[in-house]
Amino acid sequence: MMNTKYIFVTGGVVSSLGKGIISASIGKLLQARGYKITIQKFDPYINIDPGTLNPYEHGECYVTEDGFETDLDLGHYERFTGIRTTRDNSITTGRIYKTVIDRERHGDYLGKTIQVVPHITDEIKRRMLRDGDYDFVITEVGGTIGDIESAPFMEAIRQLRWELGRNAVCVHLTYVPYLKAADELKTKPTQHSVKELQGMGIQPDILVLRTERHLDDAMRLKVASFCNVDLECVVQSEDMPSIYEVPVNMQRQGLDAAVLRKMGIPVGETPAMKPWRDFLEKQRNATTEVHIALVGKYDLQDAYKSIRESLNLAGIYNHVKVRLHFVNSEGVTTKNVATQLKDMAGVVVCPGFGQRGIEGKIVAAEYCRTHDVPTFGICLGMQMMVIEFARNVLGYPDANSSEMSADTKHPVIDLMEEQKTVTNMGGTMRLGAYDCELAKGSRVYEAYGGETLIKERHRHRYEFNNQYQEAYESAGMKCVGINPAANLVEIVEIPEKRWYIGTQFHPEYSSTVLHPHPLFMSFIKACIQP
Repeated sequence: MMNTKYIFVTGGVVSSLGKGIISASIGKLLQARGYKITIQKFDPYINIDPGTLNPYEHGECYVTEDGFETDLDLGHYERFTGIRTTRDNSITTGRIYKTVIDRERHGDYLGKTIQVVPHITDEIKRRMLRDGDYDFVITEVGGTIGDIESAPFMEAIRQLRWELGRNAVCVHLTYVPYLKAADELKTKPTQHSVKELQGMGIQPDILVLRTERHLDDAMRLKVASFCNVDLECVVQSEDMPSIYEVPVNMQRQGLDAAVLRKMGIPVGETPAMKPWRDFLEKQRNATTEVHIALVGKYDLQDAYKSIRESLNLAGIYNHVKVRLHFVNSEGVTTKNVATQLKDMAGVVVCPGFGQRGIEGKIVAAEYCRTHDVPTFGICLGMQMMVIEFARNVLGYPDANSSEMSADTKHPVIDLMEEQKTVTNMGGTMRLGAYDCELAKGSRVYEAYGGETLIKERHRHRYEFNNQYQEAYESAGMKCVGINPAANLVEIVEIPEKRWYIGTQFHPEYSSTVLHPHPLFMSFIKACIQP
């Protein structure tokens, strides 16, 4: 077996160029060649994790199976490659510093002065050199070259490049802007970005040029000569119809082959990637549209990234193109809900936290239930479906969650027992994968292909109040998914409806390109059936 190889992915010029997609694409291409890979994200912010960050600032918070709150790029890693990430795949400056400071307080450094170099950089290097049986470890560094906070990561990479020799390569992603007035593509930002990287002692081996227009060979040659990079190692990442086209576009340009050559590994034949290409063919042929409303409070597509991707993937496998329509729940009322949800084939009541926008979600849930619109409630969305049912079917007009109303007489959603002594916000919810037993004959039992025991990921503090379970069951809302260890209700459904299901867990975290989640598949199927 060969020594583990390390690929470092950095970004320059501007943020949001798609380092996560490129990292995931490299991983997918190496997997297709038979290599075992993992991908990790190093973020320069001082938060321990993104769990307490506002979605408007950082997009969705993705949760690993072992219960760690991470950056949304880990969702891309998992969807593209099918790997299962853990807390070791997501590292922040905060975690690095906390580890070093805790060791200093414990006396592990024997009285030495603790400094960024070597103590912080040594800890970064330790975490970059992952333990495990991997052929390749791909490390994406967040932020942009030149950011003050990312300097220790760059120094760690510089040291590792020297220590690892040909077992490490640096892939640098930059931007080539198009100036409409001059009708020209400009390479100067890329040259400056590479110069900045070189000033830190790192020479990029491969350049990925993010561009909205095709770059000809003369432009690539110019970049190669000014940046000291081989021409075959300058590839372009043009805008594609779908992010899932990126791996085959990178393969077409030989990105994976360039990585292997730089490391002295025989390139061999180009993998066919048939399952992936079959998926892309399904995507191109899915032209019939199905319109789905996302009822939530975050008017930002990254806030519900995994849900959006899960719906799109399920649509493709059901041979339809999903058109998503965001409906701000703060503006939904009994007077306008019919207009807001008009022509929607299905509705997703989105997750979230806090009071803002919940009444609109409750109104949407009532409309969907009474008009038999296929409805999927996730986490808080499921809780709003439960509250709506209590108010309008069980006859508890003040029913609520104790999160929203501490003095409600009918807390049909209540704080979990183990959460009642929790004081810190970060990393203290019910997080990660837990077992769930499905009721035989239920719609979810059918969706999961007859499985009776599933495992799904969670991120919540409040739960269905089991004191009301009998009342719900008698009135027609069935509790069809139960955690066997804690007896928590995980799934509710109304069997008489076309598709009316709420899950306390987050199924969107488990959906991948080649294995779309069964609940999303079942939901979309219900949406397109007459």
